[in-house]
Amino acid sequence: MVLTLAGCPMHELLDRQTAKLARRLVRCFAEQLPVYRRLPKEELDGDITAITEHNLRLISRAFREGRPPTRADLLPLRESAARRAQEGVPLEALLAAYHLGARLVCERLFARAGPDDLADVLEAGRIVLLYMEAATLAVCSAYLEERESLLSQEQHAMHATVAALLGGDRAALAGVRLPPRYLVLAVAAGRHPDEDGPGAPVAGRRKLHRLRTALQRFAAEPVLPALDTAGGLVLVPLQGEEPGLAELAEAAARSAGVPVWLAAECAPPQDVPAAARLVEEVLEVVRVFEQPPGGYRLADVLLEYQLTRSSQATALLAGLLDPLLDNPDLLRTLTAYLDTGLDRRRTAELLHVHPNTVDYRLRRVVVLTGLDPMDPAHLQRIGAALAARRLTPRQ
Repeated sequence: MVLTLAGCPMHELLDRQTAKLARRLVRCFAEQLPVYRRLPKEELDGDITAITEHNLRLISRAFREGRPPTRADLLPLRESAARRAQEGVPLEALLAAYHLGARLVCERLFARAGPDDLADVLEAGRIVLLYMEAATLAVCSAYLEERESLLSQEQHAMHATVAALLGGDRAALAGVRLPPRYLVLAVAAGRHPDEDGPGAPVAGRRKLHRLRTALQRFAAEPVLPALDTAGGLVLVPLQGEEPGLAELAEAAARSAGVPVWLAAECAPPQDVPAAARLVEEVLEVVRVFEQPPGGYRLADVLLEYQLTRSSQATALLAGLLDPLLDNPDLLRTLTAYLDTGLDRRRTAELLHVHPNTVDYRLRRVVVLTGLDPMDPAHLQRIGAALAARRLTPRQ
């Protein structure tokens, strides 16, 4: 069956104006689609016009033969879509051009159709829809395959850059454009409730994605993560001022939906390995000493950090409180008393006892250890002893 308009075969009407119509369609793309408006004129007049002509010829053949295009027919569409992916043209803009083109072709072709042409126009419309279905599938699959390949290459390059920065491999970084400084972050992320369900792997990946997205908002260039679901390292490129650490930690926790601990140190690229070691050590100290979620620097945990360095003094400090081991209530009371800022009433509330009981227990601490928490001269030693016990737990 040959489709006709006013007695003239429809495919012949389209063939007569293919080149002219293709140029007109490309002008419409540039006028109505902002992404195409920004493309170079050479590309619009060349590649874009050529693929538009090819689409028009395929539609004409579909009118003539009444069948959808073959995979071979669609190969140029796939190749063109892959090039648009390489150029960074959004997929939605590409699909918008195809649908705009199909609409304009139908409007121009059917503008002079009369009542006697209704059946043929309806059939032609059906053929155009079938063609658009095949073309859309070909364009989308080719575009996404190319983007996946590009992303894989980008991720490989990103991982290689992270490994080179953390390993101090200057040769591997030759030719790589680096920022003046990095904010080196050690990250610990709590477990999301969804990670305990059947979709645990997906929940973990989603948590990581939200965490990376939150950190990315504080950088103009891509952050470089080396993370798993429990945490890891992130290098945040800095061009200007360093972001506020408290704000960074709060944003990360809010987006991830879990408690987040950050340890941070700013460093130029050549000092990233040392900074990474430092923030990992600081984060370990923060977790060992059960600090609340948030952002930390070395200055925030100086005493605790120093106590974690291997030394005979650490064991001796911890031993100062050994006399309390036979009475755990005394050790708990002493710890709570220091944690509440030497507030006996808050200590009593925390332990669910009477304030007089707190006073009695603290007096017993003095008798057993010789260390008086009421005496400012003893407070520093008691605090150091409690910190050392967390590093060298005893019976």
